[in-house]
Amino acid sequence: MDCRRPIAIDLFAGAGGFSLGIEQAGFDVLLAIERDPIHAAAYQYNFPQTLVLAADITTVSGEMIWQALLREQQQRKPEIDLLIGGPPCQGFSIIGKNCLDDARNELVFHFCRLVCELKPRYFVMENVPGMIYKRYAELLERLIEQFESNGYSITQPVKCLNAADFGVPQQRRRLFLLGSRVGELPLSYPKPGDRTKVTVRDAIADLPDLDDFPELWKTDEVLLSEEETRSLVTSATSYGRQMRGIEGNQTDFSDLRVWNPQLLTSSRRTKHKDTCIERFQDLPPGQLDSISHLRRLDWDGLCHTLRAGTGAERGRYTSPRPIHPTRPRVISVREAARLHSFPDWFRFHTTKWHGFRQVGNSVPPLLAGAIAQQAIAALDIIPPKPTKILQLGNTELIKFNPAAASKYWAQQNQKLGIGTRG
Repeated sequence: MDCRRPIAIDLFAGAGGFSLGIEQAGFDVLLAIERDPIHAAAYQYNFPQTLVLAADITTVSGEMIWQALLREQQQRKPEIDLLIGGPPCQGFSIIGKNCLDDARNELVFHFCRLVCELKPRYFVMENVPGMIYKRYAELLERLIEQFESNGYSITQPVKCLNAADFGVPQQRRRLFLLGSRVGELPLSYPKPGDRTKVTVRDAIADLPDLDDFPELWKTDEVLLSEEETRSLVTSATSYGRQMRGIEGNQTDFSDLRVWNPQLLTSSRRTKHKDTCIERFQDLPPGQLDSISHLRRLDWDGLCHTLRAGTGAERGRYTSPRPIHPTRPRVISVREAARLHSFPDWFRFHTTKWHGFRQVGNSVPPLLAGAIAQQAIAALDIIPPKPTKILQLGNTELIKFNPAAASKYWAQQNQKLGIGTRG
């Protein structure tokens, strides 16, 4: 039995949901790659211990990754225990155009290319369930053949997992492709078990009423009084206490972050027209508003799948956001983060549009952690509990506009010799 923290790399990292989940399972994420400069900046804020590259994966080679790692770490080349990534999935999505020739479908093969160049012991690729549909059978078969011809075995049959089966208060099905280097113990899918479902009430009922804070019209954060903070802690369920880091979790091996529990973040309010407020007020739990097509959450149910919307290159479309179970408004980014199993210290971009995209695009950490625990078992490792206490990054990282973020990463990548595409 090995006692160490295994090493991982995250491709298509987004704001870091997948990374956080595997860190909680005991991995150290040495390097992460994310093309979107806004998301990459949020990742660096939350993971100051990880080398972040804001780069287009199609322009990055395994050798470039090794060079950046070795330059930063100043140590000999480590063996990568796990490589993870969720290539953009719109080409396979039933919500999107569902096109076989969508250029983004090719990103799964760039993921495969980097697996073959970096040769990790294991890999996990996440995507939407649509990837296993009959119309994509040939593409998925071709992908698996490429992995197998380069020395990897794929856990069969390929499965979809529902985040709700792993302690996440959200119905969210995703496909996971598990790969093991030939000679390694094969990876297995985690079993849901008999755990009780976490409800919307468990996730967000303890959070303060945003209507009590007029300053949240102009900012995404507010400093709670000691009394308000005590009330939040007292009313929190076991899940809420876990999200606040005040209830011990023996399976959480993530580095401790320094944060202020009195600071409520990612909570900027949304202005609604009076007519919307009247309709939302009368809408029963679980029902769809006929005009906005927004669905009201049910305290005793699960959240439906949170979606991200589109980037600037596709019109900046905002996906429907759930309506709060009792308040006549849509939920905040923090409430969405709770429904996605992000802890309260984790911060997102200060705008609602970028913040919701970062939540909706991410793998729920608790689901990622369940998969990563299977890799820990296959590696036959008992990771030690972390001893580091990390200061989160500069808050300017989560306030960048796109131009400032692009300029920042151009400077960072120039230092590392990594090219980017605008």
